Amino acid sequence: MRVLLVANYEPDRQESMRRYADWLERVLQARGHEVDVAAPRAFFSRLASGPGFKKYLGYLDKFVLFPPYLRRQALTYDLVHVVDHSNSMYLRTVCQKPHLITCHDVLAIRAARCEFSQVSIGWSGRILQNWILSGLRQAPHVLCVSAKTANDLKVLIGDTGKTDTKTHQLLVVPNALNWTFSPEVPLASGVISRLGLKAGDPYFLHVGGNQWYKNREGVLRIFARLVERSAFSDAKLIMAGKPWTAVMRDVLRNERVADRVVEAVEVSNEELQALYGNALALLFPSHEEGFGLPIIEAQASGCPVITTRRPPMSEVAGEGAIFVDPGHPQAAAEAIDLGLENRERLRAAGFRNLERFDERAIADQYCALYEAITSSDIASAPNLEVVN
Repeated sequence: MRVLLVANYEPDRQESMRRYADWLERVLQARGHEVDVAAPRAFFSRLASGPGFKKYLGYLDKFVLFPPYLRRQALTYDLVHVVDHSNSMYLRTVCQKPHLITCHDVLAIRAARCEFSQVSIGWSGRILQNWILSGLRQAPHVLCVSAKTANDLKVLIGDTGKTDTKTHQLLVVPNALNWTFSPEVPLASGVISRLGLKAGDPYFLHVGGNQWYKNREGVLRIFARLVERSAFSDAKLIMAGKPWTAVMRDVLRNERVADRVVEAVEVSNEELQALYGNALALLFPSHEEGFGLPIIEAQASGCPVITTRRPPMSEVAGEGAIFVDPGHPQAAAEAIDLGLENRERLRAAGFRNLERFDERAIADQYCALYEAITSSDIASAPNLEVVN
């Protein structure tokens, strides 16, 4: 089968979407499919001098220049897969071919509808998110990475009553590990030295960006309560991801843990695996997620997981995690202290949970789904969860 993957605009620097597209391309080619990737190229945005103007010129690259090119490209393929829901407006361009789209989360759409007090979306952002939702409402097949995302999208789609439910299907296929994380890792001497720590220093690890729902301020507050306990009195916290925000620096000062927290920017997969493998635990108390990939990355590395007791985090982690309420740092620290007394049970439960995210099994689901869509017979695809 000839498959065209529609990927993201490179200047937007959406690392997780790039990794997902790369993973899809690799596993589909390994199963004998002919796969190409199409993405908008930077043309107008290269003319901009400031970030604000660059964003709007980028819209010209994405929404004016790219669609005609994509329409011509799609004609020679058996199936088109738009790999990110934020590009749902391209579905109209490829509607003459069998197609589907992956929905990773609907957090920005919900934020544009003022569902979250922690974030405010401007007028242009609200227009864009409404446009994205409109495209998702018209999509015949939406692949969601978690049941939580599928159920949230189902609510949003049902708001207008305009969707033809006979042709619109929400399918759940979880993410797979897109890198070979493993518990068999050497001592993290290289990255530990680069981050200014000594070999053997105990540390908690957080992995994530600065989106509000990642709750990085909450991570710091929970950590501050942890180091008050004798079991973790000498522990540090490594925060792998984006540079700290001004708000995070204020929390560091107010909680008096600035000398215990390490900023780790631009960490490679190899370094991340070493950090997982030698950490006391992954501290991942997100308010919201579409999936929460660090949970299974940590489990694959034999790293105990601490996360939020709500979906999709609880859905993804299974029984292999300590669950906490991110709004109550003191109670969270107490639960972590108690839960980490049985690290081996957590590790074993994490390894068992990973069986649900086996790369080969999930790649098989994608291939079966592609065959079913091109033959207009979704019912023929085995092991697919359909949200009605």
